[in-house]
Amino acid sequence: MTIDAGFAAAEAARLDEAERSAAQMRQTTEERPDLTIDDAYLIQAAWKDLRLARGEKMVGHKIGLTSRAMQAAMNITTPDSGFLTDAMVFAPDSELDAATFCDPKLEIELAFVLAEDLAGLDLTVDDVLDATDHVTPSVELIAARSFRRHPSTGRTRTVVDTIADNAANAGIVNGGRQVGPREVDLRWVSALGYRNGIVEETGVAAGVLDHPANGIVWLARRYAEQGLTLEKGQTILAGSFTRPIDVRAGDHFRFDYSELGSFELSFR
Repeated sequence: MTIDAGFAAAEAARLDEAERSAAQMRQTTEERPDLTIDDAYLIQAAWKDLRLARGEKMVGHKIGLTSRAMQAAMNITTPDSGFLTDAMVFAPDSELDAATFCDPKLEIELAFVLAEDLAGLDLTVDDVLDATDHVTPSVELIAARSFRRHPSTGRTRTVVDTIADNAANAGIVNGGRQVGPREVDLRWVSALGYRNGIVEETGVAAGVLDHPANGIVWLARRYAEQGLTLEKGQTILAGSFTRPIDVRAGDHFRFDYSELGSFELSFR
């Protein structure tokens, strides 16, 4: 690591203010180009601590950059992860205010809700399924508190910036039908994402590391290396199997997961 706790806390406070004011900030690596991925997770952890101190409650984690295309775009060979609190959970079929988010987009995913703790360095997909209470269709609301591309310099943000920015997470919407982890073949769960009645994205869950549970294997192993555990009752977003869909004020979205049901989301 190249930073101390003081810098991590100060940068976390800047990201927090950017989110609360819905005003994007300069990229973290613009200030410190030498930052590492470990540094980025330290900043992310400081932001989590800030939010928990404010009264928010941990409800889970998100996994991102699970597709080969996205990893290549970000010049990284592993996924990334972020935290979820209760303030980030939104109801299906609700209406949100687009202006409260920084450059929002939506990604189509599956979420796993754990029935028991999950930890270990030698976990498999079966271990994840054994530890899962149910799986549900889910959409992740992503945002960019730091500029994706700086409007003045054209500088693009790196994976370090994204991880510091809580892996771009701004919210989660679960809807449709909950299923047992072995009730359906999760690899072949598919979804259609409609914006204003037009199909914008389609995908199959196997696009997430060949099985959506593989992202959770990766996260549990990474946490185990730090002496941490994925906890019973937590929701784990397994990773998107579509490209992000842009959100504009006035947009109406519908997400159709076939036999797993559908749900809607609107932005005023």
